[in-house]
Amino acid sequence: MSVKPSAKARSGGGSQPWLHQKGMEIQEFGTVRQFPVGLAMETRMHSCQRLNQILADTQILYSLYKKCHWLMRGPTFYQLHLLLDKHAEEQLELVDKLAERVQTLGGVAVGDPRHVAEITVIKRPPDGVEEVPAMLSRLLEAHEMILVAAHDAAATADQKGDDGTNDLLVSDVIRTGELQAWFLAEHLVDTPLIHT
Repeated sequence: MSVKPSAKARSGGGSQPWLHQKGMEIQEFGTVRQFPVGLAMETRMHSCQRLNQILADTQILYSLYKKCHWLMRGPTFYQLHLLLDKHAEEQLELVDKLAERVQTLGGVAVGDPRHVAEITVIKRPPDGVEEVPAMLSRLLEAHEMILVAAHDAAATADQKGDDGTNDLLVSDVIRTGELQAWFLAEHLVDTPLIHT
């Protein structure tokens, strides 16, 4: 049943929300608006394209971390359960920073999970539970893909004079990713706990 707002509500004086509104798309994905940020349109367009790819992959990495966090098994369960959750939260912070950088440059940040799934380069994991070393290896592979893209994008941003994008990629994405990859890789080293 549809409820028609009263004359008072239609004039903005009521408290009935206007539900089920539809609107037209006001900026297409893959475009940039003219913003007074001191960077050429071509530079901002290029940075937005590269940032959106890294953003999509980082959103997938965040989800992989949460999946592995929930499905962790074995004698290192507690340690890895906590570590993976910490890494996931750090990746979520990067997602926000990357999206806000795209918006700052006048672009449209990829945000819909279905769109993210279409453009990510990170392989989909099985729906079930993998063995722990396979989980960690999958996370490391995703990190490396993002790090390779981030290094390249940072170098290009530097060449084009996009210092903000370069700084975000180097100071946040690369440094966080390298540290997390180190922590994960050390869990795949086969060393005995005690020598007899």
